[in-house]
Parts: sequence; structure tokens; C-alpha cells
Amino acid sequence: MDSLNAAIVAISVTTELFVEELEPHIETLLTAVHGKSSIAEQVVESGILPVLAQALRRKSALTIHTARLVAELSREVSFSNSCFETGIVSALLTLLFSENQELLLHVSRAIGRICSNSNLQQERLLRLGALPSLVSVLLQYCENDALLSSCLQALCNLADMGEEDGSTVVWEKKGHFDKEVHVFHGTMWHSCGFVSGAKVVQLNQQSQGQYLVSIEVFQKSSTLFRKEHSR
Repeated sequence: MDSLNAAIVAISVTTELFVEELEPHIETLLTAVHGKSSIAEQVVESGILPVLAQALRRKSALTIHTARLVAELSREVSFSNSCFETGIVSALLTLLFSENQELLLHVSRAIGRICSNSNLQQERLLRLGALPSLVSVLLQYCENDALLSSCLQALCNLADMGEEDGSTVVWEKKGHFDKEVHVFHGTMWHSCGFVSGAKVVQLNQQSQGQYLVSIEVFQKSSTLFRKEHSR
């Protein structure tokens, strides 16, 4: 924990965002954050979020490391709730125009997690234009499976249709009926190993660069599973 505190202090007092200076401290936070919600709270309380927002905007070699850290921290509500006021969200939305697919992966994951199960955060992101930017990334890089999945998950979370039962969604593109309609199918796998449902995301182009996004969720249930868990 001493190395964690040292890393937070070093980031908080920095005056210049030198990659060589900050990268080791970002990596220290990344190592510490996995599975520990208290780390996110500590990061928020330390006051370093504006520094992280600056690192995202700088668009240097440090940006990807910072975006990855933000994506991990965004799993925790204490962090997500602080992302708007500290400039994290505005920096993330700007980065959706990047052509670096690794960076886009971390950014889309962060956005999806920030708005997960929060109607307030969903509404704020929609007002800031997150939807068309995510759709643009999705269509441009739909051959990148990880990025495809991340963008679709973010869209579902924006629509308040994320997973609440621990399911993992495996996405595939079902082709498009014409140039104006794109359909993606997601199979929802429960953590116990069975299929718990399916999702269909359809993009209908209304005009150049403007899409109507519709999301349907189909739930599957098992009588045997319910009986076993009601004993």
C-alpha cells in the first residue's frame, strides 16, 4: 500500500505531464485497482482526477495508460459519479474521435461503465453526444471484435439495458439488410455457463451520420434452475 500512496502523491503534485515521470505511477495504480473498490475511493478523495483528465487530453504516450486506468476505476460508483465534474467525461468523449483502436477500446469501456445502472449518468452522456460518437466508432471498426463488443455494451448501458445477473454477452454482426440498416446479435451467457437470453441492436440510418438505435432483449428462463435455487 505504501507504493500506492506514493504513486497517488506523485501524480497529485505533478506540474508537467511527462510520460517518463507519470507512467510508472499510473501502472502502480493499475496493478492495485483490480477487485478493490477502496482504491477507487482513495483515488477520488486524493483529488487527482483533474490530472488524469489532463493526461487524457494531452494525447501522448501516456493517454492509453490513463484511459485504461480510468476504464478500470469506472467499475466503481464512487469514481463514476465524479467523472463529469472533474473533466474525465469530456476528455473521454473527445478521444472517441481517435483512430487508435486500443485507445478507443479503453475509452468505450470507460463510458459504458460510467453510465451503467445510472439514469442520471445516461442522460448526461446522451446530452453530450455520446450516442452518435459510439455508433461511428462501432461502424468504422466493426471487424475488431473487442471494440465491437465494448461499443455495443456501452450503447446498451446508455439505454439502461445492461446486464444485471452477471451475464457476459458475445456479439456478432448479422450483416445488414441494406446500406442503411445494421444488425448485431448478442448471446447472453450466465456466469453459471448457460444461455440466459439474447440482445439485438439495430442501427437505422436516418440521414448522413445520424442513426436511430433500437435495442431488444429476449430473456430465457429455466424451470429447473428456478426450482433448484428456491430450495
